[in-house]
Amino acid sequence: MYAIIETGGKQIKVEEGQSVFIEKLDAEAGEEVTFDKVLFVGGDNVKVGSPVVEGATVTGKVEKQGKGRKITVFKYKPKKNYKRKQGHRQPYTKVTIEKINA
Repeated sequence: MYAIIETGGKQIKVEEGQSVFIEKLDAEAGEEVTFDKVLFVGGDNVKVGSPVVEGATVTGKVEKQGKGRKITVFKYKPKKNYKRKQGHRQPYTKVTIEKINA
């Protein structure tokens, strides 16, 4: 059984027991989180939401908070002596999916 949830402006396909990296949530490591925006539930009984499946939730446990790898943002304009170098590390939350309630 799998589900497609929406969190952080993105849609993610999840299964029970899977660990996923999602946009940062306001939760400590070890806490339970519940995702209410379930767009699709697949498996034996397929349920398609319009836009969400009524009464369906996905629960997970926060494993850790962290930051991704550093990327370099470099802007320049040729022949104008304009250069800007900046680094960025995107924060994430690692969540293990425990149960899909459909």
